[in-house]
Order: sequence, then structure tokens, then C-alpha cells
Amino acid sequence: MIWNFTKMHGAGNDFVVLDGVRQSIDMTPERARALGDRHFGIGADQILLVEPATSADADFRYRIFNNDGSEVEHCGNGARCFVRFVHDTGLSTRNPLRAQIATGILELDEGADEQVTVDMGNTRFEPDALPFDARGLATRLQGQDTLYTLPLPREGDTSAALPDEVEISIVAISNPHAVQRVDDVDRAPVQLVGPAVESHPRFPRRVNAGFMQIVDRHTIRLRVYERGAGETLACGTGACAAVAAGIRGGLLDTPVRVHARGGVLTVDWDGRKLRMTGPATSVYTGSVDIDALVFSMALNR
Repeated sequence: MIWNFTKMHGAGNDFVVLDGVRQSIDMTPERARALGDRHFGIGADQILLVEPATSADADFRYRIFNNDGSEVEHCGNGARCFVRFVHDTGLSTRNPLRAQIATGILELDEGADEQVTVDMGNTRFEPDALPFDARGLATRLQGQDTLYTLPLPREGDTSAALPDEVEISIVAISNPHAVQRVDDVDRAPVQLVGPAVESHPRFPRRVNAGFMQIVDRHTIRLRVYERGAGETLACGTGACAAVAAGIRGGLLDTPVRVHARGGVLTVDWDGRKLRMTGPATSVYTGSVDIDALVFSMALNR
């Protein structure tokens, strides 16, 4: 079966985007893994699937699959690529667009300056929203934010570099996030601490682990170890989570420019409405025999 696709990225967070309106797409975890594999497939952090809406309030539905095959609720950089893809391929000329995701409806607005603004939906901070098992953990207040001391498991890990614990803010923006403040993101142990937080047993659905360096009250630097994808060059919901945590903690003022490794995003949050603005870029288009690709992946395991 031949699938047509577009390779896109938002600030370096890259995607394989599929039109499930004009072609038949039966996505499975095996097919998502094959598409996302950077050695034997096309290569991407996530796979985005555009489909007809099942809600009367939306123009389209879009689904997000990590390159490990798991399906997730939301992707901010992917949302911007979604609206650019829909406009570029002629699926719709509506602007703004309303997109149906797993947790609700998003409004997306493509500007004349080739920047896309996304209304990111509800932001929640209670443990049940992620979900997060906070029972018995030490906490402290920072402004209006609650910081949790999270012990890191050392099962099978003998690395002296892994700290015994980290202090995190928790934020749910459809996706779950655990944000920790660091002095220097370049030196932060993202590849060591990120997996330990991402798969921590207190997060039964796993979590995106953010590492935030505050530059000034309107600027941060950020790295995110995403669940199911590893560290990406940018994470839209992660940027929003870090900004929301910083503002609640009294450390930041809206709007905030978020410098990720792949580019710059702008997040504006007034305590209720959360909006993110950034680029969305098409790289190339192509076609793939998905069944042959999955078969090839199985042979190379």
C-alpha cells in the first residue's frame, strides 16, 4: 500500500504528516515505528495523521503517534504543522482552523508572517490531571506553584551522576509534563535524568521531562525529553508547561520567548488563555510503500 506523505518540522521538532482525508490510512504501532525510524524509515519524532472530524465543532481531526508507536494526546509543534499542511495541500482555506484532538478542540491561526498561533487549550496543575502519584512526597510552595521532590529510582543504575532526587513542577496541557529548573541547559543531564523521570513509576502514563533555564523574566532556554520520542529539538506543549510553571512560581512574566535547540517559540499565558506562536516548515514530499517498509524493519531487527 502506497502512502503519500509530507516531511515537516516546527522549530526542529520533525514530523511525517499523512493526509487521511484523501487517502486511506490504517495506522498501527508497527507502521508508526517504521515511518519514524531514522535508519530504516523516513525518520521523525512524531507521525501526524489528518482525518475528517468526528465532531461538528471541528474542521478536521488530527492524531499524533510517537516514533515508538504510542499514540499521544497533543503536540504543540505538530499542531502548527497541521494547519500549514492543511492550507498548503488545499484541504481547506479556513483560517483560523479548528482541530479535534484526543482531549478537545484547538483553534489554530496561520499569520501572514508564516508564523502559526495555537490556542493550546486547558492547563491544569493537580496531580490527577497528569496523572501523578504525589502521595508521601515532600513539597514546597514557590509563588502559586507547588514543587514536588521526586526520588529517582536506581534499579540497575550505578551511575554516580544520577541525582538521588529532583524537584519538579507538574503541568497537564493535554500531555503530562514534569518541569525542573536548571542553571544551564547545556550542562543539564538530560540524557540521564530525562529517562528516569519520563518512565518514573509515579507517572503511570509516563511524562515529558522538561529542563528550564531562566534567562530573564521574559526569556527561558529549554530542553525536553519527550515520552516515547527521547529528547527533541523543540516541544510545543513542553514550552507551554515550562512557561506556565514559571509564571505561577513568580519567576516569569508573559509573554515569554522560549529558546529550544531547534528554534524560538513565544508563549503567552494570562492564567486562563494559553497561546503559543512559532514556525511550521515543509521540508519535502514523497511516497512510501508502508507494507514493504514494515517488512524491511522486521528483517533488520
